[in-house]
Amino acid sequence: MGDHKEQPLRVGAAVRRRRRALSLTLAVVAERSGLSVPFLSQVENDRARPSRSSLEKVADALRTTAVELLAAADPACSVDVVRAQDAESGVEPLMRSLVRGHHQLHASEFTGDHDAGREFQHRNDELMYIADGAVEIEAEGRAYRLVRGDTMYLTGGVRHRWRATVPDTRVVVVAVAEHIEAVQDRPR
Repeated sequence: MGDHKEQPLRVGAAVRRRRRALSLTLAVVAERSGLSVPFLSQVENDRARPSRSSLEKVADALRTTAVELLAAADPACSVDVVRAQDAESGVEPLMRSLVRGHHQLHASEFTGDHDAGREFQHRNDELMYIADGAVEIEAEGRAYRLVRGDTMYLTGGVRHRWRATVPDTRVVVVAVAEHIEAVQDRPR
């Protein structure tokens, strides 16, 4: 019950990842496969499911096989539960993914402190939610103190770093997945 492995696969993200890895445009894949750009776009966005024949044409255009694309596909589940007890215990600081697979949304939970000197800059937007404790976040040259229940929204491209200021702090970070082109590059 609720097992994401029982669900059909969504091949769109696998097609997009492979196409981008080869630095190909949809137009090039369309030309190589004989399929239309709109159809390929719908496949990549999981709005259309390719037939076996179409998937083989796409795979050939991407210099791979349909089997490889299916192996790299995401489960098409609408509900997937990630249990807290599945996290490794006794390891501090702890980071665990709250979403399985390669989806449009990425979420992680950080417990305890981490390398406070590490600076982050993500291509896409993210939201930080302080579930417990308190943190100091430095973003765009300003320092912010957030406590339990506070959130901070960061647009893509904002450099930031953070550190826990209270033991057993828990921070949930939710972001648009890096493999999704959610924002255009902003001028600096």
